[in-house]
Amino acid sequence: MKAFILYRRDSEFGRRTEEYVHDYQRTRNETLEMMDVDTVEGTTQAELYGIVAYPTLLIIREDNQLLKDWQGVENFPLMNELAAYLAS
Repeated sequence: MKAFILYRRDSEFGRRTEEYVHDYQRTRNETLEMMDVDTVEGTTQAELYGIVAYPTLLIIREDNQLLKDWQGVENFPLMNELAAYLAS
């Protein structure tokens, strides 16, 4: 499994999203990828998975199928819940 966040860096939720990622990396010692939807790569990923609300945290299976997503930083999972998804 892999996880990444699609977000807009210069939005009202950009800083809170970056803080979530920083906290996750600090507490779990694991990297969580972020993609700005205002880049070509971010736009491509958003279109591929049908994401229209930002920020969105996605869990992707090894076959690149979307397993789970959380839209809105206030709805992001607890760190342990995210780690459990990534460990399975």
